[in-house]
Amino acid sequence: MPHRDRVLMGPGPGNPYPEVIEAFSRPVLGHLDPDFIALLDETNERLRAVWRTQNRLTFPVSGTGSAGMEAAFVNVVAPGDVVVVGVNGVFGERMCDVAERCGAQVIRVEAPWGQPLDAQQLLDAHPAPAIIAVVHAETSTGVRNDIAPLAARPVGTLLLVDCVTSLGGIPVEIDDWSVDIAYSGTQKCLGVPPGLAPLTLSERAVESIVERPQSWYLDLNMIARYVTGEGARAYHHTAPITMIYGLHAGLGALLAEGLEASWARHAECGAALHAGLEARGFRLFAADGHRLPELTTVWLPDDLPAGLDDATIRGRLLDRYGIEIGGGLGEFAGRVWRIGLMGHTARPRNVTLLLGALDELLDR
Repeated sequence: MPHRDRVLMGPGPGNPYPEVIEAFSRPVLGHLDPDFIALLDETNERLRAVWRTQNRLTFPVSGTGSAGMEAAFVNVVAPGDVVVVGVNGVFGERMCDVAERCGAQVIRVEAPWGQPLDAQQLLDAHPAPAIIAVVHAETSTGVRNDIAPLAARPVGTLLLVDCVTSLGGIPVEIDDWSVDIAYSGTQKCLGVPPGLAPLTLSERAVESIVERPQSWYLDLNMIARYVTGEGARAYHHTAPITMIYGLHAGLGALLAEGLEASWARHAECGAALHAGLEARGFRLFAADGHRLPELTTVWLPDDLPAGLDDATIRGRLLDRYGIEIGGGLGEFAGRVWRIGLMGHTARPRNVTLLLGALDELLDR
């Protein structure tokens, strides 16, 4: 667990919900214990509620969000498939890499970092691709890409969406948006430490699972047969018991609050942070109208006090105030901050704490 006096506000793991901390202290059951199986089934039901889907094949992959990304691609991409990928940040680039490793013919549709993707360009990139893949909330830039317009894709094309930073923090409507495959991570707006990757597949996606995926560990065939009622539950691998406890508790806390209430809380905190930063002379990085409330990207000021730079300020925020924020990636390293308000961390008091700390450090 993070030190209790630290507020983790970077793009990575945030502070877990108190219910999650308690769940991690529970006695560990065996991974085949009937009580654990019942808890896992209930966790999957809670995931369906958070994903806003009826998909039967919905469960947490044993691994972080990157495992969810790989599971999503290796199970439905065959060599030679045309895969259209939206690229406006690091994680769109990673999608391209994973698809290429599966032997796909990747068509990139790009937008500058900080700008959203054009949904029509994605739809027009190829007349009949096997997959269109998009990052909903680009963690490297703080940009939200629109998913709903992609429901108009060609018949037979699967829609694959990265929801690592969006699930639980902003609206995600798997069924209403006609999304076929989506994955997330526990450590963002779900308020659970990293270690699991919630995954959901539509019936069309299940029917498209390749016979022999390139990864044995991430092969969904045995799991899919059980979930769709075509076979008995298979022992595929040892489940991470304690992580499932934590996810079960985190989803319970989120659903008890209510998804709409959680979205509103994240929106309130994000708006307050954006306004507070702009009032202090900061320039927001992500395009207006597509800024994430849960992940704020901002340019470092040009008029920093003497002796202060990116690393020094973030180091002092951590050492003096217990606040951790993330730095920029790629060409924006040292020039942009990524400030997370996710899950339990999305609280007005944390906005006030950060803005007050910046006032003191930068003499605003």
